[in-house]
Amino acid sequence: MLVVKTLHIWMVISWFAGLFYLPRIFVNLAMVPADSVAERDRLLLMAGKLYKFMTPLGVFAVLTGLWLWFGYGFSGGWLHAKTTLVAGLALYHWHCGRVLKQFQGGGNTKTHIWFRFYNELPVIVLLIVLFLVVLKPF
Repeated sequence: MLVVKTLHIWMVISWFAGLFYLPRIFVNLAMVPADSVAERDRLLLMAGKLYKFMTPLGVFAVLTGLWLWFGYGFSGGWLHAKTTLVAGLALYHWHCGRVLKQFQGGGNTKTHIWFRFYNELPVIVLLIVLFLVVLKPF
């Protein structure tokens, strides 16, 4: 089980790198002037590649997490809280894909300021999850 736990931590770290950086690209995309086509295309290319790269990482992070959960059992309310937060992160990931499609289609209406706040959501969730995992408060 330690190998699975190690792989889970590795996948989570890798997935979070994408969850932190993709919305940051959205901030930059929202700031691109309308006449800067090359800059917009370059950022869209980066965002698209990152999304395609981070999606399997998120899937494997969840799968190894479930493996650990079923391997160690269902004890502790903290684990249910963590699982709920991870489900929220999966929705956030999915929403990032929708936002990317909006940018690709030229339909984004949100400002860079909105995306700066949006960018902080996974940071907050990660902190809560870490406290749950380490402290197991309930």
